[in-house]
Amino acid sequence: MTLLEVEDLHRSFGAVRAVSGVSFTLGAGEMLALIGPNGAGKSTCFNMLNGQVSPDRGRIRLAGRDITGVAPRDVCRLGVGRTFQITATFASMTARENVQLALLSHHRRIWRFCRPAAAAFAAKAEALLDSLGMAARGDHAAGVLAYGDLKRLELAMALAQAPRLLLMDEPTAGMAPGERVGLMRLVRALVRERGLAVLFTEHDMDAVFNHADRILVLSRGRLIAEGDAAAIRADAQVREIYLGTGATSGGH
Repeated sequence: MTLLEVEDLHRSFGAVRAVSGVSFTLGAGEMLALIGPNGAGKSTCFNMLNGQVSPDRGRIRLAGRDITGVAPRDVCRLGVGRTFQITATFASMTARENVQLALLSHHRRIWRFCRPAAAAFAAKAEALLDSLGMAARGDHAAGVLAYGDLKRLELAMALAQAPRLLLMDEPTAGMAPGERVGLMRLVRALVRERGLAVLFTEHDMDAVFNHADRILVLSRGRLIAEGDAAAIRADAQVREIYLGTGATSGGH
C-alpha cells in the first residue's frame, strides 16, 4: 500500500534551486534511501516532508491526505516521526524521561502538570528502550550517553509518537561500524514488525546497499536515478557524480 506520495516538489532559496521536480512514492513496510552529494537537496526534501519548509510548488500526500505546507506538529500528529543528523534530546533528563516526554507529547499531556501520567507511561518507555537495546541506560542522563546510545534514544523518542512514516536523517552518522550495523538491523526489524515506511538519508553505502529496498539519488536538487542496490551500483552517472569509479560500497 502506498503511504507517501511526493509529486513535483520544487524549492528555491533566493537564486539557489535546492529541489527541482522531485517525485516518488513510498509504501508501508518499505525502506527507501535518499542519497547524493552534500548540497544535493536531501535535507530540504526532508524539511518539506516534515513541514519545516513549504515547497514553492508540488504536492505531498500521506495516505491520500494532502499535507503540503502543514505545520511540523500537525504532520507529527498525522503519523510522521523524524530523527536528525545531530541528535535532539534533553541532556539533563534521563533516557527514560526523554521517552516519557515524547509519550506525553503524543497523548497531548504536559509534563509539569501530569507527573502521574508520566509515571503511567514509564512501562511503555521501558519497553521502547528495551526494544532498542537501551534497557540498562534508562536511568542515565542523556547528556552522558555515548553517541550510539543517543542515536537509539532519539529513535525511541520518535517511535513513542506511533509513526506510520519515519524520516531518518543520516541515522548512523558518527557511529562506529558495529553500531551502524546494529542500528540498521533494528530499523529493518521495526519495518517488518510494525509495517513502518522508512525514508532515510545516509552517506554510509554499506548501510544503504544492505538495507534499502529502493534507492533514490539526488544531484543538484534533481533525481538522477532510482532503483535497487544493483541498479544504483551499475549506474554510470551515479558512479561519476557520487559513488566514484572505484569501490561502490562503504565509506563516504
